[in-house]
Amino acid sequence: MSGQLSAFGYDVTDEPEGADLWLINTCTVKNPSQSAMTTLISKCKSANKPLVVAGCVPQGSQGLKELEGISIIGVQQIDRVVEVVEETLKGHEVRLLSRKTLPSLDLPKVRKNRFIEILPINVGCLGACTYCKTKHARGHLGSYTIESLVDRVKVVVSEGVREIWLSSEDTGAYGRDIGTNLPNLLNALVAELPVDRSTMLRIGMTNPPFILEHLKEIAAVLRHPCVYSFLHVPVQSGSDAVLTAMNREYTAGEFRKVVDTLCETDEDFAQTVELVKEYKFPQVHISQFYPRPGTPAARMKKVPSHEVKKRSRELTSVFESFSPYQGMEGTVERIWITEIATDGVHLVGHTKGYIQVLVIAPDSMLGASADVKITSVGRWSVFGEVIEGSVAVKEASKKTNTELQNECRGNKVEEASCCATDSCGSCACSDGTQHCGAEQRSDPPDALQPRGDIPHPDAVQSTLVRRNEEKATENDAVKTVEKEQQMDVVTRKAMNVDTVLWCGLALSFAATLALIVVLTSRISSTSSS
Repeated sequence: MSGQLSAFGYDVTDEPEGADLWLINTCTVKNPSQSAMTTLISKCKSANKPLVVAGCVPQGSQGLKELEGISIIGVQQIDRVVEVVEETLKGHEVRLLSRKTLPSLDLPKVRKNRFIEILPINVGCLGACTYCKTKHARGHLGSYTIESLVDRVKVVVSEGVREIWLSSEDTGAYGRDIGTNLPNLLNALVAELPVDRSTMLRIGMTNPPFILEHLKEIAAVLRHPCVYSFLHVPVQSGSDAVLTAMNREYTAGEFRKVVDTLCETDEDFAQTVELVKEYKFPQVHISQFYPRPGTPAARMKKVPSHEVKKRSRELTSVFESFSPYQGMEGTVERIWITEIATDGVHLVGHTKGYIQVLVIAPDSMLGASADVKITSVGRWSVFGEVIEGSVAVKEASKKTNTELQNECRGNKVEEASCCATDSCGSCACSDGTQHCGAEQRSDPPDALQPRGDIPHPDAVQSTLVRRNEEKATENDAVKTVEKEQQMDVVTRKAMNVDTVLWCGLALSFAATLALIVVLTSRISSTSSS
């Protein structure tokens, strides 16, 4: 939406008070995200600003009192965001919620990170989880064609993108509605990646039921030199009884099979703890359950809040007892560098297994890949030194994709990191991974996060946009608002006030001078007569 607005001539601004319009993009996964939307709407109304609300909340809960009298736009109408903004600025209320064909993959886009492309491969899902509100908004599965996704990959690679993140409510379900499947797509995309390994592919969240059908094929793709050996597979619970109640359509044993090739009882919760202990996941998203209105889970008996907090602390304690990167010190790893850490000192890279590596290097190395020697390890990331002469940015390798693939033959698939979410996978608004622990815990000092990171799935996003008389370009029209609650606000560019004042003064001076000349002439004529 930011890309389309900037292409049409709007500017994104971080000054809400001076904006002409606020655009809030919403998420419906949890109660706090919807509460954040309500807070922003109240602030906007107090500021007497025109408002557009987009995303999953208006699509899935159209009758909300908070949305009365407000322009709203659904999840499949984002290609008409400029039209909605224009009409709203004219004082009209617009409501676009009907479902239509999938939005084009080639709409103008403003990336939060110019090295990372988030590529949706499908919308909706095939699940019917008892606690999930997202499907109310996103609907049934709708997949993009392999041809359209391949074309998009070609474009973004030519634009200098270094990481492509496949985004989906359920990656494993891809293609079931159009007669194809995920392995077919992945093999087609991998064939388009540069042979110099300058661009890496990351596979998004996949629920166990569908990925079970393609384990061998997925394992082969994860071994490819241009694909991160990383898979996001939510387990949700270690208890089969709970998984059945959640209608997750898999068992803990089937989850274990994937790893190997919310009303819980104390015994059920103990099984979840044992599952985490068994695999010692380097990343876990520990998230408390929120019953979303209109879902079957909302009618279930709630676990007391004190018990919820106790379990959250216990699981966090178990998770924090692991040392997942122990033994890496002194090893050499290839990393792909795409971001700057929040300390402003380190650059952030990832190994093929998607382990975060922090290095001290010049910003010119952003977008490059290099070999690093791991010098120390922390709980959340590792630190390394770039090996001189190993940096690869633009020089293409002489090796073919086949030769690169042969280098990896015989290697086992690296154990995947897991960052489980609490909905039917990750929210459609975002597919970013989180460094984990309980939601209430702040990251420790060595968990340096990239600047401009993708927001947490629970965050309400918005864009502040300002109208510009000269058409803005995609590259310079938008400034990212790096706040937990971001807002997009639209403001028209005013005329230069100084210029107007000077012109007015000049005209006044000229008129005064002319009047003096006329009066002087008349006085002279009267004196003469």
